[in-house]
Amino acid sequence: PAVETLGSASVICSDKTGTLTQNRMTLVQAWADGMPEPERISSQNTDKIRRLLALGTLCCDGSVVFHGMEEQHIGDPTETAIVLAAHKCGMPKDALNAESPRLAELPFDSDRKLMTTVCRFGEGDYRVIVKGAFDMLSQRCAATDENARRLAAAARVTDEMGQQALRVLALGVKTLDHVPAESELTSETLESGLELIGLVGMIDPPREEAKEAVAVCRQAGIRPIMITGDHVVTASAIARAIGIIPERPDPDHDNRAITGAELQAMSEAQLDDEVEDISVYARVSPEDKIRIVKAWQRKDQVVAMTGDGVNDAPALKAADIGCAMGITGTDVAKGAADMTLTDDNFATIVEAVRQGRGIYANIKKCVGFLLGTNIGELLSVFVSMLLFRVSPFLSMQLLWINLVTDSLPAIALGMEAIDEGVMNDRPKSKNEGVFAHGMGLQVVLQGVMFGALALIGFSVGRSLTGTLAGGRTMAFMVMALSQVFHAFNMRSGRSLIKTGPFTNKYLNGAALLSIAMMCLVLFIPPVASAFGLIMMTPWQYVCGLLLALVPIPALELAKALNLVRHHK
Repeated sequence: PAVETLGSASVICSDKTGTLTQNRMTLVQAWADGMPEPERISSQNTDKIRRLLALGTLCCDGSVVFHGMEEQHIGDPTETAIVLAAHKCGMPKDALNAESPRLAELPFDSDRKLMTTVCRFGEGDYRVIVKGAFDMLSQRCAATDENARRLAAAARVTDEMGQQALRVLALGVKTLDHVPAESELTSETLESGLELIGLVGMIDPPREEAKEAVAVCRQAGIRPIMITGDHVVTASAIARAIGIIPERPDPDHDNRAITGAELQAMSEAQLDDEVEDISVYARVSPEDKIRIVKAWQRKDQVVAMTGDGVNDAPALKAADIGCAMGITGTDVAKGAADMTLTDDNFATIVEAVRQGRGIYANIKKCVGFLLGTNIGELLSVFVSMLLFRVSPFLSMQLLWINLVTDSLPAIALGMEAIDEGVMNDRPKSKNEGVFAHGMGLQVVLQGVMFGALALIGFSVGRSLTGTLAGGRTMAFMVMALSQVFHAFNMRSGRSLIKTGPFTNKYLNGAALLSIAMMCLVLFIPPVASAFGLIMMTPWQYVCGLLLALVPIPALELAKALNLVRHHK
């Protein structure tokens, strides 16, 4: 079920960090209060930026370990980017922690979008350091004229950094004259009355393969949607870089970006009206993901959703296909998901969709082949009993035909390579059955063709040999070999010449083995006698072979006519 659902996915809602981007954060700019413009990060930054990096490092759990010239980043990439920048400025994390030890902390969570530590800088000098999203931290700053000025300048710099696709974190501090008691270690107490001291801007470059994967999605009729906790300006810049927001206006959709606050302000009816025009959701909480999934599902879309956290589990369950992150994902997320991405890569989801479509197409080929051939056997026996009052096959012959033609070639069809054009088609509808798009009629017509060929072979063989056994021998030969040859027709909806008649090595082997087994029964007299067959003349065998080959030109003509109608 997961394979079939993934193959018919029409919307992919993906996290940005690590999935669409490389998850390799690098600090490139920083801004401190009083600076006109951000400063590039280097090993020789100004004192203001060095102080900012030092305070930021004291509010980080991540670390960077050096093995010779190699760096090992441990923890959240956002934090290790700050730690590395401070290290390059001559401020290793261990030294900073030894000088200003951490006394307490409030861990980061996706609702507050903040992390807080309390550090001792000296006797009677305790400081609360808060880092997080600017729009969240700005609400916790003290309501003073000085802070208002700082916030206005910081808002301008945040937008400028965001337009450069930088992820921006704000840093705020508050001085205490005592170590906070256990009852004071709350967000309301520590994360209030702050003083904004600066911003850091880091870049997480888009994955090189993400842009191509997004283009393949659009070509395949799949709508890619970005969901991120980043600032809306940063998210929009990345979305434009990889094509989720097209450079040229889309006549069908607005492809705009909204924030989690805007999403929460929408009613279900409003979201249903606007969901098709939204391509980026920024500052979104895990709870919002469920609303996004259900809104698309109400549009009869098949939704794939990525997630890695415990809070993402409900959204992964609600989606038609939940994709957990194999590297950063929690066990809870993996348990709730239908599939796990071992490399956390968006391009892998798209490749999985291609594989799903290919596997589903192969299942349809097997079903069509088996039903068509069995309908042919049923019709030939039924019509022959009505017209000639005799069956063209003995029961043993029918069992042998099913063994030779239904097993090996059908298995080989299931191993057919994925068609190159499988991602050029629109996703199949949620309610679409296996016999949609005329497949049911095709199966019946193919069954009629096999039944007619077997009856013609029965009549010709009976006439040429003058015996019932001769008629059954030719009908047996025609029915079995025609089905083996027909397996090559079922490989693709394209011409067999364009597909390459012998490019499926599994089918080649299955066909050779089936034909060898047929020759064993047809041409070794004791075996033929056991199956109720007789030896025929070479000409009679040629007649049977020509009849068995009819499905190939017949299906090639049908494919050609179908292509003509398609182009019209």
